[in-house]
Amino acid sequence: MERFQKFILLPFILTALLPGLGFCYSIISGPTNATVLAGSEARFNCTVSIGWVILIWLSNGNPVLTVISSQGPVETSDRFTAQNYTSSNAFTSELIIHNTQLSDSGKIECSTQTPSESSFAFLSVQVNGSLFIKNSTLTVKENKTVEIVCEALGWAPAPDITWMTNDSFIDKSRYVTQQSQGSNDLSNALSILTLTPTDTEILTCLADIEALPNPQNATVTVVFVTSATENDYSEDSRNTWVVVLAVVLSLVGIILLIIIIAVVVRCCCLKKKRSTYQSEIRKVSAEKKKDADLENRQRHGSENLGYIPEELWNTEQIPRIASLPPMSSKFTASAADLHTSSVPQVQPQRCTNYLISPKKIRNVTLV
Repeated sequence: MERFQKFILLPFILTALLPGLGFCYSIISGPTNATVLAGSEARFNCTVSIGWVILIWLSNGNPVLTVISSQGPVETSDRFTAQNYTSSNAFTSELIIHNTQLSDSGKIECSTQTPSESSFAFLSVQVNGSLFIKNSTLTVKENKTVEIVCEALGWAPAPDITWMTNDSFIDKSRYVTQQSQGSNDLSNALSILTLTPTDTEILTCLADIEALPNPQNATVTVVFVTSATENDYSEDSRNTWVVVLAVVLSLVGIILLIIIIAVVVRCCCLKKKRSTYQSEIRKVSAEKKKDADLENRQRHGSENLGYIPEELWNTEQIPRIASLPPMSSKFTASAADLHTSSVPQVQPQRCTNYLISPKKIRNVTLV
């Protein structure tokens, strides 16, 4: 009987002793589900009891990182790294997925390579797309209905869209939201709000997904205009346009005046420069001509303007002073005709043949 009792108690004793001896170990706690935005980090923890030998992390069934008790983590990609934490009775491995992508979504598993010793969780990677309202300001007349369109593009999954006015949520019956499939496994959403405003208000379109800490929003200001307000607004608009037009025309006039002054000054400067250049050219030409005349005179001498060539020197051609008729040496006169007079006697003129112009001789001296 005692032998039978010892045989029954032996398995329980071995079960209690094997973990302490390092022959048996188990996963104490596995990873938990995580939802992150694309491009951020995702972290998963797996805790095993003392005595473990190897621990493997898998993403969608594919090994991405291995941790060996005697060596530490064996990393094969920069996107998948690990941090280790050891206590007196357990070992914790933390898997870090960097720059998460849509393709990382799925099952994340921690395995110790023993039968039925694995634990898993799910990773959801979401994409925060764009959100906008086509018009930032709308003007609505009295008793008029307007449709305001809010569009969300490139989200994963499709966002949940709601509307607010002046910090209060609008009833969902007043707007309609449609979702559609976009490119690259992304989703789009279009929400149309129908509104008949009675006063100026600010509307806000909100788009939310689980990974966002706060919803993304877009706003529009709806300006409510009555008949009296519209007339005042039109008058103010006309006055504003008149002021703007006057300012623009003044600026244009000033710019044109500056351009004209600049053109005139430029022309004057060019004309003065051209005149100075022409004066310099004439001055240089005159100096060159003067130098040429001086050089010519030095070579050939000065011209005697009174010179007459010898071939023109002919006494027959030169006029002479006419001589008086010859006087007879004999003459007769009666005594009665002879009388003494106080009138002086005329001396006979001396007959000489002089040339009108004396002979001129040209002398040339070469230096």
